Amino acid sequence: LHAPLDTTVGIENATQIFMAARHPKSFVTLDSADHLVSRAEDAEYAAEVIAAWAGRYLDLAPAAPPPGAPEGIVRVSEADPAGFLQDVNAGPEHHVLADEPEAHGGTNRGMTPYGFLSAGLGACTSMTVRMYARRKEWPLAHVSVDVTHDKVHAQDAKSESGPKVDSFRREIRLEGDLSDEQKARLLEIANKCPVHQTLEHVARVETLLSPDQPA
Repeated sequence: LHAPLDTTVGIENATQIFMAARHPKSFVTLDSADHLVSRAEDAEYAAEVIAAWAGRYLDLAPAAPPPGAPEGIVRVSEADPAGFLQDVNAGPEHHVLADEPEAHGGTNRGMTPYGFLSAGLGACTSMTVRMYARRKEWPLAHVSVDVTHDKVHAQDAKSESGPKVDSFRREIRLEGDLSDEQKARLLEIANKCPVHQTLEHVARVETLLSPDQPA
């Protein structure tokens, strides 16, 4: 690799290095880079070129995909026992990562558990609103949902040390030539989305040991 704008290593030096190198070899010019390749876009381009070139000469086994889960099962397994990174497989086809922020000991490579909960509420809300507008043939051009989650003191708490409850705030953006009545109705429909109903009602969680765990 050589950059014409490099003031440290001239083209004559790069030529000597290239001629002395053994085959296989290749010469790549980095038009706008400096000697230290300090710009991120130049560094990324150089890395891509090196990886593509070296790939022809390396017998690398393809990375094994994370094991899927049976249909109807969401399987979460540790990806890094030293931290909090988790592989999340929803059935045999869908895979995402869960993690915690660096400030909480994670590596910030995926959404937090509460992030997934907020995402589920937002996705369900958007889908429910779209389904209703489609059935009514209303001119809803686009819908988006911003969800924030917090722990707040229960309304009947007597002091700051009282019990807290989970609070989800949804801000729904409805685009299109909709009347005020239609927007109000879609807001009502948003409150009927299944995940909303689940969060507002008591859910039962059963926990047991897997029968196929190692002895």
